[in-house]
Amino acid sequence: MRRFVESRNGLGFLFMLPAAVFLLCFLTYPLGLGVWLGFTDTTIGRNGVWIGFENYTWLFDDPVFWLSVYNTILYTFVASVLKFALGLWLALILNEHLPFKTVFRAIILLPWVVPTVLSALAFWWIYDSQFSIISWVLMQWGWIDAPINFLGDPNNARAAVIAANVWRGIPFVAISLLAGLQTIPQSLNEAAALDGATSWQRFTKITLPLLTPIIAVVMTFSVLFTFTDFQLIYVLTRGGPVNATHLMATLSFQRAIPGGQLGEGAAIAVAMIPFLLAAILFSFFGLQRRKWQQGGND
Repeated sequence: MRRFVESRNGLGFLFMLPAAVFLLCFLTYPLGLGVWLGFTDTTIGRNGVWIGFENYTWLFDDPVFWLSVYNTILYTFVASVLKFALGLWLALILNEHLPFKTVFRAIILLPWVVPTVLSALAFWWIYDSQFSIISWVLMQWGWIDAPINFLGDPNNARAAVIAANVWRGIPFVAISLLAGLQTIPQSLNEAAALDGATSWQRFTKITLPLLTPIIAVVMTFSVLFTFTDFQLIYVLTRGGPVNATHLMATLSFQRAIPGGQLGEGAAIAVAMIPFLLAAILFSFFGLQRRKWQQGGND
């Protein structure tokens, strides 16, 4: 035992043991319990019995569930693309030699560090159907005649929650990509510039390929955070109007806790796992490619 403790592997095992116990108690056990509940008819206050795939069969014919799947995919895709485009653009700007750029970097992080519920409440006020600051400004400019019903119209509500998510997520993408940009040797860009390469050519041939591994990791986390978003949607719309902004996460909560159908809510949550695994596998296999890591052939 003493030899094991004094060895490098034994010491590493002891350091990892508390984290492993933490993950086992607060991640593995809830995940396993959720999978189990998805195969039962458990409700709040009553232990259920094993019903097999009945919950999933019922969900397959539930139009609200499929609407939540559509909303989740649309929400995740549009928000992730916008966050990547705007975050990369912001990272490129902050990577330049700007005055007070340290202050700008700190300010940019504010949307990310502010609690989600506070951000959602702020957007709830901004999107208010009667006192929206956006509607007031547009009316003062003469662009519209009446306040915009941001959260009462299905299409407007989808766009509103996507905009709020993009605002919160841009700092994470921008700062992460900025860290990746600063690892790229400036000598490569300087040599390309001396050879007559344009700014666009330097970006597409040098910056983007070397930044690809960072992009894979950052966008994987961005997709995971966006796909499982709950607080922002629940505070702003609670899935309304008429389920237009219900994501799989919010629908799972609504069916399980307010609705009392724990088995059904767990089944919806379990149905999210294939989508999350797809995002993780994309990053994993992408990072295994030596062409991405070393700039050469596989």
